[in-house]
Amino acid sequence: MSSSVATTPKELKVSEMAENLIGSEIIKLAGEINEKIKQGEKIFNLTIGDFNPQLFPIPTKLKNYIVDAYQNNETNYPPADGILALRESVKHFIKKYAELDYDTNEILIAGGARPIIYAIYQTLIDKDDVVVFPVPSWNNNHYTHLSYGKQVFLETSPENNFMPTAAEIKPLLKGATLLSLCSPLNPTGTVFTKQNLEEICDLVIEENKSRSADQKPLYLLYDQIYFTLTFGDTKHYTPTTLRPELRDYTIYVDGLSKAFAATGVRVGWSMGPKKIIDKMKSILGHVGAWAPKAEQVASANYLNEDNETEAFLKDIKNKVSDRLNAIYKGFSDLKAEGFSVDAISPQAAIYLTVKIDLSGKQNSDGTLLRTTKDVTSYVLNEAKIAMVPFSAFGASANSPWYRISVGTTKVEDIPEMINNLRLALQKLK
Repeated sequence: MSSSVATTPKELKVSEMAENLIGSEIIKLAGEINEKIKQGEKIFNLTIGDFNPQLFPIPTKLKNYIVDAYQNNETNYPPADGILALRESVKHFIKKYAELDYDTNEILIAGGARPIIYAIYQTLIDKDDVVVFPVPSWNNNHYTHLSYGKQVFLETSPENNFMPTAAEIKPLLKGATLLSLCSPLNPTGTVFTKQNLEEICDLVIEENKSRSADQKPLYLLYDQIYFTLTFGDTKHYTPTTLRPELRDYTIYVDGLSKAFAATGVRVGWSMGPKKIIDKMKSILGHVGAWAPKAEQVASANYLNEDNETEAFLKDIKNKVSDRLNAIYKGFSDLKAEGFSVDAISPQAAIYLTVKIDLSGKQNSDGTLLRTTKDVTSYVLNEAKIAMVPFSAFGASANSPWYRISVGTTKVEDIPEMINNLRLALQKLK
């Protein structure tokens, strides 16, 4: 007769990087929202930086090209840097819409913008290299961690529409390897002015002139994934058009996902110095982070059709701006009624920056709202509105500012949503 002895299982050990990798705050919030929806609650979900395909379908011609590509058996491995036809189409697209002129061997195709950003970090950052970026911003802290770099961030202010200024950045650049910028910015939907970006570009030029030939230069990551979605008089500017001498140090992040509501199509691209693009290609080749062959063939065909792209971009901009403007008006009305809310006028992307400053307010049941988490939960439970606090994008834990994303929002739902918020705010004292 054998006897069994209970043993305590050994603690599983993982890498230090994996052990200390922070999970997504947005995913945590999404879990709470999804649970409420499962229970039958109607939630106005303004958290996800994505599109509802029923409200924002991808271009019909792009869809048809994708179907055709699969029917034509375009299902084998694509080249590591993307099929030539797509790189030629991207060259045409960025020249037409962003006035950027890159050769096909300076363009890299990948499975969306995320692998592009990862490859930039892996290509440029050695252990303990300094990465400078503003907050709030999307995932720079995580990519720095994945690359074993050191993050140096600056918290931006509403007075500057949460865009970093040259004066704020200047003290942080000495010895840094990468300055990571995004315009239009996720999460704020705001953009660099021409003067502001010129001043920052001049800082990068000045810093690189001060370095010796054997020093690694200061590089600029410029994420412009939302650049086609600008509204009103808002204009998009790029570093290398303003300062051509930055061409050797600037790497762009771009793709289909936001311009054409094609987040699941997974076609992104990068433009930059050939040596860096080649190294990024090698890294992503080992990872296997290619955009699918059929989607590449389809995208190559679609991006060459100027009339189609122009018509789609005009339509999606109208649909997004209608939603942003309606919510902005709602917040402006609430502010005029004396509630502690505010908003920044829509500029770009699919985001609206709003302020809900309820810290210290008391609910009708006597509960005191002390933290941003308390406020976020209150608005979710009482107004049925889900938003992402700027703290999830690296801002201070007590920041009263939030990202509203409108890609899954119905225009006809906005009046009810604003009135829900009004009623929730009226309950506080």
